[in-house]
Amino acid sequence: MNQIQRFRMTALAEGSSFLLLLFVAMPMKYLMGMPKVVTVVGAIHGILFLAYVAQLAKLRATHQWDNRISFYALLASLLPFGPFIFDKHLREKEVATN
Repeated sequence: MNQIQRFRMTALAEGSSFLLLLFVAMPMKYLMGMPKVVTVVGAIHGILFLAYVAQLAKLRATHQWDNRISFYALLASLLPFGPFIFDKHLREKEVATN
């Protein structure tokens, strides 16, 4: 598995954990009185976010990604559904490197 494939997997996991946090854990906390769910899902999401940023920094260095692409990758991680939209661009980069 190459570096971009690993980044794509991390990006999709991070994006999924963000959606779980926003649309499952947060409603469970505020509507059902279950704050522990946010603690657990939030911790998992935090770890995946840090892995995403670390892999982005490594990709930027090894594949000479410019500031624009790196900014869009970082922005995608901050927006709901962003990693899924950015994945199209990552697939194109993956094909170009193979």
